[in-house]
Amino acid sequence: MSSLKNRSPDSKYDLEADTKPDHVHAEVPSLPPTDHGWKFSKRSADGDTALALFADADAADEHFTPEEERKLIWKIDFMILPYLAVCYMFFYIDKTTLSYAAIFGIRDDLHLHGTQYNWLSSLFYFGFLAWAFPTNFLMQRLPIGKYLGANIFMWGVFLMIQAACNSFSTLAVLRALGGAAEACSDPSFMLITSMWYTRRQQPLRIGLWYTANGLGIAGGGLLGYGIGHIRGSLPSWKYEFLIIGALCAVWGIVMFTFLPDSPVSAPLLTPRQRRLAVHRLRHNQTGVENKHLKPYQVKEAFLDIKLYLFFILGVVGNIPNGGISNFGTIIIKGFGFSTLVTTLMQVPYGALISLSILLCVYLNNRFHNNNRCLFILLFLCPNIAGSFGLRFVPLDQKVGRLICYYLTGPYNAAFVLVLSLQIANTSGHTKKVVTNAVLFLGYCTGNIAGPFFYKTSQSPSYTLGIWSMIVSHLLEVVAVCTFWFLMRRENLRRDREQGVESEEERERRIKETAFGDLTDRENLK
Repeated sequence: MSSLKNRSPDSKYDLEADTKPDHVHAEVPSLPPTDHGWKFSKRSADGDTALALFADADAADEHFTPEEERKLIWKIDFMILPYLAVCYMFFYIDKTTLSYAAIFGIRDDLHLHGTQYNWLSSLFYFGFLAWAFPTNFLMQRLPIGKYLGANIFMWGVFLMIQAACNSFSTLAVLRALGGAAEACSDPSFMLITSMWYTRRQQPLRIGLWYTANGLGIAGGGLLGYGIGHIRGSLPSWKYEFLIIGALCAVWGIVMFTFLPDSPVSAPLLTPRQRRLAVHRLRHNQTGVENKHLKPYQVKEAFLDIKLYLFFILGVVGNIPNGGISNFGTIIIKGFGFSTLVTTLMQVPYGALISLSILLCVYLNNRFHNNNRCLFILLFLCPNIAGSFGLRFVPLDQKVGRLICYYLTGPYNAAFVLVLSLQIANTSGHTKKVVTNAVLFLGYCTGNIAGPFFYKTSQSPSYTLGIWSMIVSHLLEVVAVCTFWFLMRRENLRRDREQGVESEEERERRIKETAFGDLTDRENLK
């Protein structure tokens, strides 16, 4: 973690995001001359790709006006956020295609029985799980925009092919392949966000693209309603796979073509704008990217307790998601609604998720002490209340149970800030890639386990499934409080050990270490 004395003014009160993050993406520049003024790790003299833009550390002090930076931020927003948001909307629509296929008759047509539907839900995440580490390391080596676009295209193709399935086994294989293709999604979005935005700006931008999660739920409901009215020669669930898969494949081509790989090489930025885009990140101590896998950073990541806390948060934060995303429509239909009305009932749920995410990141950005852990806990409260309601509100109280179901949505807002905590508290590109992968191993584990708590014999109340949500959210509260306590204790320890630096000394240190691809622990030395 970055020391308090090295923090930028924007983050000096950010107790949860107190590490010096790292990130790196673009072609690796040759090392600058020995009098360059940069500080590198003693274990690796391989710095950040951003070094290609500057002759030495002093050259990074080029003057830029606030007006230039403001215009550049707007330009970056339009270059990055629309692509990520639309892509994330498709990601969540894809996650719910099986849920809509269930109410459109896929279980009867493919003669699914016992826990086979649950396995189809989980096999997607087995593919995600198996490919998590390889895809993260490939993202480090390859141009991230091109790699992301290619994976989205293949994921759309796998989704379309699912319409041709006539058995559990063929659909299971394609679900696993689709999960592998999607394994790069959240990790790549986090890397992209960290290489373009300052630490202060990251939670809001993550919230903006993650808001499309709710739009995906609402859009999926509208698409499902429209597809349910198609009177063709195919069952409705096949049209669901074909139409959504084709849209995803087309968007993959768009991403491959237009999403920039790095601020160091972005074709829509002028050379001066590229330097400013990188210059803005100095106080993050994150850099842009580094293309080399560094074993010592892998080791350091696995010796850092934060990695295991992020894994736990990934698990307990997504056991509810694994259940709701695959059984949400079935739960609503159990309230007594028709198939088509059930699809429409997801629209307000998606809208609530989007609004809760926007409110969460706005409040986090509004209060300058930036207490992310506090807002995670606050936005878990509706989920806990809604889960208890689904368990104890009588089955004949349909309106009350529907409201309780809607209250389970804001967990998405809490998870947005969990993602931003990971970006803000890990430095060194390889270390960040490893921590990213482990967090999403937890994400997969939670999504794999979630559906198995929903027993067909317990329909429509799904008692065990609802209890899994309650227990998971309570464990998430414990994990967040533990993380908060550890980060505060670490901050106080560093304050005592390092004392106070002058402003001039602090700026010099930040300049020297900004693009050295140092880990958070190395930044303390």
